[in-house]
Amino acid sequence: MTFNRLHKNSYPLILCNVWDVNSAKIAEKLGFQAIGTSSAAIASMLGYDDGEKIQFEELCYVVQKIAGNTFLPLSVDMEAGYGRTSAEIVNNIKKLATYGIAGINLEDSIVNAERILVDGKRFANILYEVNNKLNEADLNIFLNIRTDTYVLNVPNKLDETRKRIELYTKAGADGIFIPCLSHEADIKFLVDESLLPINIMAMPDLPNFEKLKELGVKRISMGDCLFSNMSAILKHKLSKVMDNQSFADIFSDSKC
Repeated sequence: MTFNRLHKNSYPLILCNVWDVNSAKIAEKLGFQAIGTSSAAIASMLGYDDGEKIQFEELCYVVQKIAGNTFLPLSVDMEAGYGRTSAEIVNNIKKLATYGIAGINLEDSIVNAERILVDGKRFANILYEVNNKLNEADLNIFLNIRTDTYVLNVPNKLDETRKRIELYTKAGADGIFIPCLSHEADIKFLVDESLLPINIMAMPDLPNFEKLKELGVKRISMGDCLFSNMSAILKHKLSKVMDNQSFADIFSDSKC
């Protein structure tokens, strides 16, 4: 089944977010249908803050390793594209495409001193150019477009999100990603307003998958929550080693 088709099933695509070969292999072994990189997890793994602080070449190295060690469709979180023009973004997508990726995420915010939302029409124009250039190059890459209206809690975020969905749909998006969206009424409204599959992200108060299916959500991703959880467990285990001057806690509930 193609990556695009996975967004059209009655049950949502549960996208496992990964950051290295090991996490990708675990996802494949457990039966996930697709994987996607987490920019925040990869950045943290390499010692950076999130927000395009890593070099694009470093991202490419990680993506190439993951793609070369799994049969699962792979979507790459490109953040804002590692470029500010459509030509720069397309060149970066083309490089990632050589590794056999199935899709990308592009977001409508940029991080300088802080994360700010890009003007919707300006971003849509860039997206339109990116989509046209990819079509000209005969590259079939799923464009999952992330809007950060809920991440940044902008004024009138529900209506602003609706407007941006309309703009990005016309510009050639294949899917819409709305992280930090978890309220059932908002999810239902935006799903009903959208012609494209809606992707939401793991949140503490997110409804369960069956409920999200009823609401019409087509893709559910994890962000960096697995990586953060794993890091917290590592910190806890190491603190026990230091506190108890023993390795006993490492082997409790362990496969070692």
